[in-house]
Amino acid sequence: MPDSVQSYPCAERLPLVEQVHGHTIADPYRWLEDSESSETKRWLAAQDELWLNQAATMSGRYQFRHRVKALSNVGTVSTPSWHGGRCFTLRRDPGQQHPVLYDGRRAILDPMVIDPSGRTTLDAWQPSSDGSLVAFQISRGGTEQSVLHLLDVDSGELIGEPIDGCRYSPVAWLPDGKSFYYVRFRQVRCRHLDAADDSIVLSAEASYGLELSADGRWLTISAARGGANDLWLQDLESAQPPRPIQQSIDALTVMSVGPDGRLYVVTTKDAPTGKICVGDPHNPLIWHDLVTPDAPLTGLAILDGALLLASPSGIAVHDLQTGAHVSDIALPGVGSVGSLTTLPDGGPQAWFSYTDSVTPSSVYCYDHTTGLATLWSQAPGVAAEAESQQIVTTSPDGTEIQLLVIAKPGNHGPRPALLYGYGGFGQTLTPTYSAFALAWVEAGGIFVTANTRGGGDSHQAGILDRKQHVFDDFIAAAEHLIATGWTTAEQLSLCGESNGGLLVAAALTQRPELFAAAVCSAPLTDMLRYELSGLGERWVPEFGSAKDPAQFENLLSYSPYHRVSEGVKYPAVLFTVFGNDTRVDPLHSRKMCAALQHATASEGSVLFRLDPDAGHAGGSASQGIGLAADMLAFLADHTGLRLSS
Repeated sequence: MPDSVQSYPCAERLPLVEQVHGHTIADPYRWLEDSESSETKRWLAAQDELWLNQAATMSGRYQFRHRVKALSNVGTVSTPSWHGGRCFTLRRDPGQQHPVLYDGRRAILDPMVIDPSGRTTLDAWQPSSDGSLVAFQISRGGTEQSVLHLLDVDSGELIGEPIDGCRYSPVAWLPDGKSFYYVRFRQVRCRHLDAADDSIVLSAEASYGLELSADGRWLTISAARGGANDLWLQDLESAQPPRPIQQSIDALTVMSVGPDGRLYVVTTKDAPTGKICVGDPHNPLIWHDLVTPDAPLTGLAILDGALLLASPSGIAVHDLQTGAHVSDIALPGVGSVGSLTTLPDGGPQAWFSYTDSVTPSSVYCYDHTTGLATLWSQAPGVAAEAESQQIVTTSPDGTEIQLLVIAKPGNHGPRPALLYGYGGFGQTLTPTYSAFALAWVEAGGIFVTANTRGGGDSHQAGILDRKQHVFDDFIAAAEHLIATGWTTAEQLSLCGESNGGLLVAAALTQRPELFAAAVCSAPLTDMLRYELSGLGERWVPEFGSAKDPAQFENLLSYSPYHRVSEGVKYPAVLFTVFGNDTRVDPLHSRKMCAALQHATASEGSVLFRLDPDAGHAGGSASQGIGLAADMLAFLADHTGLRLSS
C-alpha cells in the first residue's frame, strides 16, 4: 500500500480474477458485496469509528449545521390538487420533519403522527374524484418499498387492509369513488373497494404510468423502456381491453384526453426534441401536429382557450386551436418552474411552482382572462446574500456547456469552489433554492452547477457508448473554473448524488490532479456488475449491459472502481451511504472506498459515512440537515474554506 498519512481499516484484497470478453478483470473487494457477512460488518464498524473520529475534528461542522438548519427553515408548499371542490396541498412548515397533506386548512395526513420516530415517509398520494378518499403510499426507513392505504378524508379513518408491492404506484380513481386503477408488483390492476381481489389489466411486469381523463372514460397506460415507452389507450365505456398505440418504437410518447375531449399527444416520434399533436380518442392512431416547443417540455395544461407549455425555465402560452405562440408568463426572476396543475374540468386558471437560487419554492396562479400570474402561496424565506450568473465553456469536442455560478456579490479572486453535477436520465439541473449551496456561498465559497450532456434534450448524447461525453463535460467545467480564475485545483471540490455520484467518481479517477476533495453520495462505481443489484437491471438502456461484449468495453473504459490505481494522489473523498437504499446498493460505495483507501498516495482522507436508517430518497429534515453539514464541513477542510467564528 502506498505511503499515506491516513491509517485505514484493514480490508483484505482477494486474488479474485475473472476472464470476461477477453479481458482479465480483478475484483479484490468482491467480498464487500455481501452486507450480511461478518467480515463486511467488521469493516463497516471500523469505517464508522474512523468517520466519527475524523468528523469530530472538522472545524466548521457545527457552524454549517446551524446555517443549513436556518436556511432550510423555509418550509415547502406544493401546487394545489383539486378534487370535488376540495383543495389538497402538501406543506411542510418550518421545524417540521416531513411534509403534511392538507384538505384546505385541515391537516389530514401527517407522517409524524403515523410514526413519531420520523422514519416513515409519505411517498405518494392521490384523492378520489370527489375528494372523499385518498389513496396514499408510505414506506419506512427510506426503503421506498411503499405500502398503499386508503383514507376517509372526513372521518380520518383508514379503509380496508394495507396493500403491499406498490412502490411509487400511480393511482387513477374512477368517478364512482369506489374503484381505481393502480400498479402492484409492477402489473396494472383494477381494485374495487367491495371486491376481495384485483382484476389484472396488464400482467407483464414493467414500470407503468397511468392517467385517467377528467370524465373518467379514457385510461392511458404507458410502460417505460429506457428512453422510450409502450402505450395503450382504453375506453372504459366499452368492454374492449386496452388498445395498443405504440409498441417497440424508439420514441417517448405521453398521451391524455383533455377536458375538451381532444386527444393530446406529446411525442419524440419523428421529432427528436419533441412535439405536441392532437387527435380524436375514438381514432387514436391518427394525430396532427399542433406545436413544436422551443425547449424541453416538463408540463402541459389545457385551459379555456389556451394551452400552457412548461419548460424547466418558463411557461409559454399557446392558442388552443392553432397552436400559435401567444405570450410567455412573466416570472419573478431567472429560475425554475414545476408542478403545473389545473382544475379537473378546465377553466382559465393554472397553478405552478417557482424557485431560483436564493428564493424558496412558492406557488403562483396564472389567470388566462387577465394574462397575469399572482402569488398564491409562499414559503417563508430566509435572506441570503448571493448572486448568480450563467457562464459557458466548451467540452473537448466543441460542445457548449452551461454553468450556473452562485457567489457572494463582487469579485474576490480564486476561492474554494464546489462543482455539482448529475449528467443522466434526461434530468436538467435548473436554478433551485438550496440551503446546501447557500451555506457554502455564505462561508465565502462559490457553488457551480454544470449542465452536462445526459440531461434534458442532450440525453441521448450522454448514454451508452456516449457516456464519456458526460465526464468530459464535467472535467471541462472544472478546467474552465481554474483557467478563468474562479478557483484553483487546491481549492476545487466535487459533489454528486446517485448518477451524479457516478459522475464524480469517474471525474476523480480520470483527472485526480484537478480536484482537492469530493463527495460521492450513493454512487454507482462498479459498472461491470451494476445490473446485479438494486434497480440496476432497469438502467441498461442508460448505461448498457456487461453481457454485451461491445457495451462491456465501454463500461470498463470508465468504471470508477476498475480505474483506481495504486500510488496515485487522489483527492480526499467522502462516501455518503444509506443503509436502506433499494435503488443503488451500498456495495458500490463499500468497494470503491476500500479501493481508494488502499491505493491513494495523497494526504486527503477517504471516509465512509453510513446512515443506516435512510434510503436513496433521503429521510427526515433533521437527517438531511446533518448530512449536508457533514458534507460541507468535509469539503471545507480540504479546500481551505474557513468559516468565521
